[in-house]
Amino acid sequence: MKIITFSFSLSLLFCVSWHPSQHEGEAFIECLQKHPQVPSSSPISHVIYTPHHSSFSSVLQAYIRNLRFNESSTPKPRLILAPSHVSHIQAAIVCAKAYDFQIRIRSGGHDYDGVSYVSHYPNFFLLDMSNLRAITVTIEEESAWVQCGATLGEVYYRIAEKSNVHAFPSGVCPTVGVGGHFSAGGYGNMMRKHGLSVDNIVDAQLIDVHGRLLDRKSMGEDLFWAITGGGGSSYGVVLSYKIELPRVPPAVTVFRVRRTYDKHFTDLIHRYQEVAPNFPDELFVRLTLEVVNGASGRKTNQATFRALYLGSSQELLSLAEESFPELGIQQKDCIEMRWVESVLFWYDYPTGTPIDALLSRVPPSLRYLKRKSDYVKKPIPKPGLEFIFKKMVELQFPMLAFNPYGGQMARIPPSEKPFPHRAGNLFKLQYVTNWNEGGIEIANYYINLTRALHNHMTPFVSMNPRQAFLNYRDLDIGTHDDEDDGRDSYGLKYFMENYDRLVKIKTMVDPQDFFRNEQSIPPRTPGYYNLEVA
Repeated sequence: MKIITFSFSLSLLFCVSWHPSQHEGEAFIECLQKHPQVPSSSPISHVIYTPHHSSFSSVLQAYIRNLRFNESSTPKPRLILAPSHVSHIQAAIVCAKAYDFQIRIRSGGHDYDGVSYVSHYPNFFLLDMSNLRAITVTIEEESAWVQCGATLGEVYYRIAEKSNVHAFPSGVCPTVGVGGHFSAGGYGNMMRKHGLSVDNIVDAQLIDVHGRLLDRKSMGEDLFWAITGGGGSSYGVVLSYKIELPRVPPAVTVFRVRRTYDKHFTDLIHRYQEVAPNFPDELFVRLTLEVVNGASGRKTNQATFRALYLGSSQELLSLAEESFPELGIQQKDCIEMRWVESVLFWYDYPTGTPIDALLSRVPPSLRYLKRKSDYVKKPIPKPGLEFIFKKMVELQFPMLAFNPYGGQMARIPPSEKPFPHRAGNLFKLQYVTNWNEGGIEIANYYINLTRALHNHMTPFVSMNPRQAFLNYRDLDIGTHDDEDDGRDSYGLKYFMENYDRLVKIKTMVDPQDFFRNEQSIPPRTPGYYNLEVA
C-alpha cells in the first residue's frame, strides 16, 4: 500500500460566493435513503426531518438547553437526522462527504455555547442521538454499556434498578447527555474518590470518517485515548461507551448550608480553600458564591456549601468538627440516603422525590445562559477574596462555583487521558449566569457581566495558559478558524500538553477535517490529504 500526499489552496475554495441549493438538499436525502447499509427493516426516511416537516421545529427545540440558541436569528440545520440504527449514522457520514454537508452531533443539548447543534456553515445538518439511548447494566461484571443518546439520569436510574451499592462518577445534572459529557471528561461529586467519567471507561463504539463501526480493539489505543477526554465529535460519532461501576456505601450523607456575609465570612471562605482539596477522598464539598438581598435590603454575598460524603452522618460530623469547625455543621444539617437519591438532592429536588424523576429528559426550567471556567492553583488570599466579593456585589451576576480537586484527581497522571487538569489544581471554577429575556442586547449585557468577573479573577487563577474546561464550552477563548488553528487559544487551555497528541491523532484518522466545529481538534496540516492507493 502506498500513501500519496497532495495539497491545494483552500483560499480558492472560500473566495467563491456559494449558497446551498434545494437540489443539493434533495440529493443528500436521496443518498441517505438509497444507502446500501440501511436495512429495509429500519427505513431512514422515518427519522429525517426537513424544515418542511411538521415536526422539524419540535425535534430541533427538544434538546436546546440554552435559549440563546432558540432565537429566530439562530442558524438552522438543512435537516435533522435522528438515527435509530447504526446504519443511519454510517449513511449520514458517507452522504455528507459526498454532498459537502457539515455534521453537528447532539446528545443532550447542554453544550453551553450551542456548538453541538448550531453552525454558520450554510450546508449543515444535525445528527440527533436521542433515539440511541440503550443502557445495559451487568452487575455481575460491575459494568454497563451506555449509548450516547442516554442522559445521566437514565444511567443512574438503570444502575439503581440493579444495585444499591453501585454508582458512576458523573455530573449532578440528570438531563445532560452521555455523549458530550463522557467524551470531554465528565466530572461530578465523586471525582475526588473515583476520578472522572473518562477514568472509568473501558471500551467504546465509534463510527469513523469512513463509516466503519469500531470498538477499542479495532480503533486502537490512540483513538480510544482521544475520545475519552478529548471530545468525541472531533474524531467520529461515538455510539456507546462501556463503563465500570464503582461501589458506594448503602447509605451516603449530604448537606446543604448557607452563610451570609458577616465579619467571619472572609475567614470562612479562606479556610474552605485550605481544607476542601485535602479532605478524605470520600468527601466532596462544593462552594457557590452569589449575590442576594441582605436583611437591610442591600445586596450582599452569600455562600452555599453543598456536600456528598460516602459514609455515615456521624463520620461526617466527626470529620467536619476536626477539619472544618468554622462551618458549624450540625446533625440536623445532615441527611442520610441512598446514593441515587443524593443525585436528586444535589439537583435541588425536594427530599423524598421518587427516583423515577431521573428518567425525565427535560430540565425543570430553561434559561438563557453563559458559562466560563478557570482553575485555582493556590488559595486566594483574604484581601483577594474581599476584592472578589466587592466586585460580585457591584455586578450582581454571575454566580461563582468552586469545585475542589485533590484525592484521586491528584493521583492520576495528566497524560493518562486527554483531560490534563489533575495535580496542582485546588479548584475548578465555573462562572454561572442565567437570565430570562431574549434578544441580542440583553444577551450581550449578561455575557459582558460574565466576562467582567472572569477578567476580575485574573490575578487568582492559572496563567500561561489560562486553563479552561472543555465541558464548560466557551467560544470566547478561541475558535478553529483562528490563524493559529487553536494551539495558542482553546487548544492549550483545554488540553495543555496533551493537545499536540490529539492533533496528531486527528491528522491520522480524519486528515480532511470532516468532523469539524468551532473548537474541534484540527489536523496538523489543513489542506493536505492522505489517500491510500492499493
